[in-house]
Amino acid sequence: MYAVIKTGGKQYRVAPGEKLRVETLAIEPGQEVVLSEVLAMGAGEAIEVGAPTIAGASVKAVVTAHGRGDKVRIFKHRRRKHYAKTQGHRQNYTEIEIKALVKADGSVLAAA
Repeated sequence: MYAVIKTGGKQYRVAPGEKLRVETLAIEPGQEVVLSEVLAMGAGEAIEVGAPTIAGASVKAVVTAHGRGDKVRIFKHRRRKHYAKTQGHRQNYTEIEIKALVKADGSVLAAA
């Protein structure tokens, strides 16, 4: 059982019990979050695909932590021009644990 969800402008394939790092959500650790933008849901041959989303379907998750990713180094250089520039960036993230996949009719497809 899995679902494809959209959050923070990105798409993720999730299953119950998985931990996932997504763009920062304004929710405290330990609280439940309901992700309602479900693009596809199913298992094996029985897959339901939305157009663009499945109305009424959702994924329930619990926020486990907030953090910052590894530093990404940006280095720009122009040869023979005496130009070199170094920058760094650390992206914030929210770690969530998927608890349940809920179908459009309200029934639980899968739970952890």
